Amino acid sequence: MNAFVRIAAWGALFAFAITAHAQQAPWGRPDTPISHADRVYAAEQFSNTVSVTDPVDNKLLGVIRLGDPQPMNFAPLYKGQVLTHGLGFSPDGKTLAVVSIGSNGISFIDTATNTVKHTTYVGRSPHEAFFTPDGTAVWVTVRGEDYVAVLDAKTYNEVARVKTPGGPGMTIFSPDGKYAYICSSFNPVTVVVDVASREQVGEVKQPSPFCPNIAVTPDGRQVWFTLKDTGQLVAFSALPPFTVLKTMAMGPIANHVNFATVKGQQLAYVTVGGLGVVKVLRVSDYATVATIPVGAMPHGVWPSSDGSRVYVGLENDDKLAVIDTASNTVVANVAIGQAPQALAFVSGAAASAAADKGLAQLGIAGNTYALTLVDGSGERTHVTLFDQGLVQVLQAAVTGLPPKKPYFIALADSATGGNLQPLAKFMSNPAGAAIVNAAGPIRQLVDKPVTGTRRYIVITDDVGGVPGQVLQHPSS
Repeated sequence: MNAFVRIAAWGALFAFAITAHAQQAPWGRPDTPISHADRVYAAEQFSNTVSVTDPVDNKLLGVIRLGDPQPMNFAPLYKGQVLTHGLGFSPDGKTLAVVSIGSNGISFIDTATNTVKHTTYVGRSPHEAFFTPDGTAVWVTVRGEDYVAVLDAKTYNEVARVKTPGGPGMTIFSPDGKYAYICSSFNPVTVVVDVASREQVGEVKQPSPFCPNIAVTPDGRQVWFTLKDTGQLVAFSALPPFTVLKTMAMGPIANHVNFATVKGQQLAYVTVGGLGVVKVLRVSDYATVATIPVGAMPHGVWPSSDGSRVYVGLENDDKLAVIDTASNTVVANVAIGQAPQALAFVSGAAASAAADKGLAQLGIAGNTYALTLVDGSGERTHVTLFDQGLVQVLQAAVTGLPPKKPYFIALADSATGGNLQPLAKFMSNPAGAAIVNAAGPIRQLVDKPVTGTRRYIVITDDVGGVPGQVLQHPSS
């Protein structure tokens, strides 16, 4: 995959070599082979950890603990992080910026020591943080409010705010550092901001409000973003007037998008949670060239430094799936922390052997329990229980329901109904899907056969504010 190795006529093809980038902008650089000095990081929101994986061996080295599981993190004097979710890194690979949604914290981790060197707290519910291409600032989308917090990359202090429509979802930069592209999770508009002046210079209409992720093609010419509520993918021009180029249907719970250059072609990799697949699209004509089954609820996605691998976090399976881009197949699965969200492949970020030995182990975070709910037409919903010790977090990746209607996930006396105890009420999105969370002492009811009354997790309709008819039930 190394462009410099593949090119025989160096002089004639030099222009191609310097544009054969594997990594997502703004870190577009010439391809470099994967080495033991590289690391794959994942931010895991239920175990409140950052997993650290060696990409050569596909081996989990350990986790960096940023907080405790439930219910310990409910305490009024609790000081750790909650819902570790977003992940960015500095251009030199020496610093991670890890966003914890529930505690509003940005943890800056030194990759040489695997330790937190500073934590900055911003406004309500930040989502993602990215360094500017020159490494001088970190832009944090504060999704619970209406601005991007700009932090100084040396002092970690907030130095400015960039006003946006309510609910900014994520910021990504053009490779030259001129533009910041900020999609929204609450309003149907992506804005373009001039980085130097921090003034808005353009906007792009989103077909729906909920954009969780945005990326720039390796050549810096296009910007792509996903829409989780409608299952769509949008590509627009990275330069004024920022024209929409293509809108594509991906499937329910379209999550993240990223790029790699493979055999001279720019390819996009899109995680589609409700289908459990990664779709591979050719950037030149937007054609789908492969659909790769990866597992339960693929979320974050990031390429290796040479484009030979693409890494996918499986939110409902606590694994890192490794895709070989030459064959479009999963070649490894690495057990990591609970409910991985954002990922990052960082070249040359390896800590010392002593620092790696100091990483924590998964412990009970390695325990998950899964089941599938079906209706008359087949599999629809994947349910995972994440062991927190005293309680379990339940997450259901619901699909196959009529859109924009209320439903319950509940415990039932039988697979078809009976006495129903609601666990959570939810509304399906325009694609008939939803991510539903609940917490409680649930696992013992579904882990294995028990004596006495057995109970079942089901999805029901809403009849006057209480659970009604069972629509989806366990497959066995």
